Amino acid sequence: MNRQLTDVVTEPHPQNSSNYLQSWAPPVKERPVSHEARLTSLGLTLPEAPTPMAAYVPALQTDDLLWIAGQPPGGDWKGRVGEAYDVPTGARAARDAGLNILAQVRKAAGSLDAVVRVVKVVGFVNAAPEVDDVHLVVNGCSELMQEVFGEAGRHTRSAVGCSTLPMQIPVEIEAVFQLRSP
Repeated sequence: MNRQLTDVVTEPHPQNSSNYLQSWAPPVKERPVSHEARLTSLGLTLPEAPTPMAAYVPALQTDDLLWIAGQPPGGDWKGRVGEAYDVPTGARAARDAGLNILAQVRKAAGSLDAVVRVVKVVGFVNAAPEVDDVHLVVNGCSELMQEVFGEAGRHTRSAVGCSTLPMQIPVEIEAVFQLRSP
């Protein structure tokens, strides 16, 4: 049977009658608290947005999507998960990378309140060969996005283990955000 994308998107999930995609990513409703206010209520302060480490731009907007280049955790993080760091410590590094992502969003969009939702997070983990919990490391960033953006922070994601990252950082994370129309 030759199916079109619209057939797949609107077809009910086999285990329930609701739309399959909506069961994973329900529509974002208006939020009662701004993202900036939520950040403050969490006691979080964003760092200065890092400058690029090579020949690229840290953020690029196309239509209503803001693409944030891979961000390091900043500070003195250096080493591999499974050697220099355990998985929970790697997750803290991923959270720090997430704070740098948010700093880039604020710098590019003017405010976190311009964000409609987090669309995608891609995390690269500098992991020793025996480490197969890279998804738990990237959770450090994913959980931060959900804390700051609430339901709008739920996103699609990839978590990739790799043998090295620039300057031996333990994680590098990139993200895509949907922005409100100006």
